[in-house]
Amino acid sequence: MNRIKGILYAAVSSATFGLAPFFSISLLAIGYSSFEVLTYRWGVATVVLLVFAFLTKCDFHIGYKDFKTIFGLSLLRALTSFSLVIAYQNIASGVASIIHFMYPLAVAVTMAVFFREKKSIVTFAAIVLSLVGASLLSSGNIEYNGGNRMMGLIAACISVFSYAGYIIGIRKTRAVEVNSTVLTCYVMGLGALFFLLGGLFYDEGVRLETNVITWLYIGGLALPATAISNITLVKAVKLAGPTLTSLLGALEPLTAVLVGVFVFKELFTTYSALGIILVVISVSLVLFQQKRTYT
Repeated sequence: MNRIKGILYAAVSSATFGLAPFFSISLLAIGYSSFEVLTYRWGVATVVLLVFAFLTKCDFHIGYKDFKTIFGLSLLRALTSFSLVIAYQNIASGVASIIHFMYPLAVAVTMAVFFREKKSIVTFAAIVLSLVGASLLSSGNIEYNGGNRMMGLIAACISVFSYAGYIIGIRKTRAVEVNSTVLTCYVMGLGALFFLLGGLFYDEGVRLETNVITWLYIGGLALPATAISNITLVKAVKLAGPTLTSLLGALEPLTAVLVGVFVFKELFTTYSALGIILVVISVSLVLFQQKRTYT
């Protein structure tokens, strides 16, 4: 029963997180900096979750060792969001999201190498397929508004490994014992602080927004694409495990690709379709392998 709940939480998490490119790019298009987008995203989401935590009487008291662990996880999660925004600024959001979707392979490899999960030829074949798929996706004209292709691809790849580290860290560290809402509040609150400081020291600061339409974008990014997706992610990892949670994230890139094609008119070619198919097949191979392992 817990595994079924975990699968449902993972599906909700991936589907809602797939909306992040739409709201992020919309804010970037009206002149927001990366730090501003992420400060509002994580800040508003933290406030909402704090209210929820207060209503459900969550206990926020944690020990020093727990805080150190959560601080490290918040750095990984913040790096994931920042690298993805950089990717969105330079390459098509659909391509960035599909590359990011390869994080399940990073999770599977890390779990096999460092945590002695079963190694197999299937995982190796999946990695090869995913690399070929990523190569096809990165071919052609994938730059967004004249962005830097290499910077966008590197940023998307960084998000793969930082997100994989975050997912594994939730399950394999002291964080697994922390209440899901409390853990998410700490992670997002620290992330908002990181981005605010980044905006103050490396940018022109963070504006105080008063426009109603802009707040709708912020709300969409902070609530479904952040608060809901993150709390359900933590619950999914705890109930279903890091590998299975990662592999059930297919709704995330599919949502992002559809938004990119139909909303932002991003180019979708035969190579794009083939690349997506190869990446999805590679992840599915590992999924079937994990299913046999768990049954």
